[in-house]
Amino acid sequence: MGTSNIQTYHQSTSNQNTVKLRELLKTMPSFCRDYFRGIEPTTTAKTRIGYGYDIRTFFRFLLAQNPMFQDAQMTDIRLQDLEQLQPVDIEEYLEYLKYYKYEDQVFTNDERGIKRKFSSLRSFFLYYQKRDLIKNNPTVVVDMPKLHDREIIRLDSEEVSELLDLVERGGDNLSGMKKVYYEKNKLRNIAIFTLFLGTGIRVSECVGLDVEDVDFRNNRIRIIRKGGKEEYVYFGAEVAEALKNYIKEERVHVKAKEGHEHALFYSIQKRRISVQGVENLVNEYTSQITTFKHITPHKLRSTYGTALYQQTGDIYLVAEVLGHNDVNTTRKHYAAMDDAQKRSAADAVTLRKK
Repeated sequence: MGTSNIQTYHQSTSNQNTVKLRELLKTMPSFCRDYFRGIEPTTTAKTRIGYGYDIRTFFRFLLAQNPMFQDAQMTDIRLQDLEQLQPVDIEEYLEYLKYYKYEDQVFTNDERGIKRKFSSLRSFFLYYQKRDLIKNNPTVVVDMPKLHDREIIRLDSEEVSELLDLVERGGDNLSGMKKVYYEKNKLRNIAIFTLFLGTGIRVSECVGLDVEDVDFRNNRIRIIRKGGKEEYVYFGAEVAEALKNYIKEERVHVKAKEGHEHALFYSIQKRRISVQGVENLVNEYTSQITTFKHITPHKLRSTYGTALYQQTGDIYLVAEVLGHNDVNTTRKHYAAMDDAQKRSAADAVTLRKK
């Protein structure tokens, strides 16, 4: 298996983000280019474009809310202007992020979104402070927002069975073009859901797969993790069967668009399926299984991680398979009690003797 085809998808995605960042920087103060050039060796293009959008949001806040920047354009902002800001300005920005409007569009951020944007801003200020380009850094005085633990949403074993049954037999009640579309993509959809639930890979790793990345001799796939690291993920018999059926019986008949010949999974347009396409597919099927839980590809990853831990009891194995750098993150997410364990507490305490 050569590596050239793998890099085609991930490199093209990286190139697109690099171009987006360059276009974005044209609208921002000129000194910002130094920051993004400085963090380039230690970040991916995806991370840099994320930082770019976050810092642009901060500049928009200054122009809209801070009297010091009244009637100014974003490109007018100078580095020494940022040095005049006080901690209260940063606190006002964090409050602003909860709900704001820009060009008649409403934006909101939960506590995780606010923390991420503040982290981006703190990194931005620290870059210039470390280089003695600014003396005052108001972001280090403001405390990082506290995150509250959230219930980990995942499918239970019965819901997993229901989901796979639906994907396999969901066309029985369809007619017309819906029936045709279902049959045309049935084996692809079974392969995608089985792969998520049987390996715990990320949606970006799934869409980045080329057919050459599937190794049936060793029952493994080659993926590119976050940060560009190449790894092998092993799969069991159910995943192998689903992938073989799809590749041999459905994918072989797809006449791919130019530049997409090596993709493992295709959209109806015969191009590599997109992240959005997979997210829509997951929502379409899981919403028929449960309306109580909002299931995304990442929740299918959580489902796999929880099942793997419950079967093995090995949190280090779970961390390794899922590609986590910090086992404490894994333990927090996947070693939690499941619903069946919690349910057992309901009848454990008797309030009144009969």
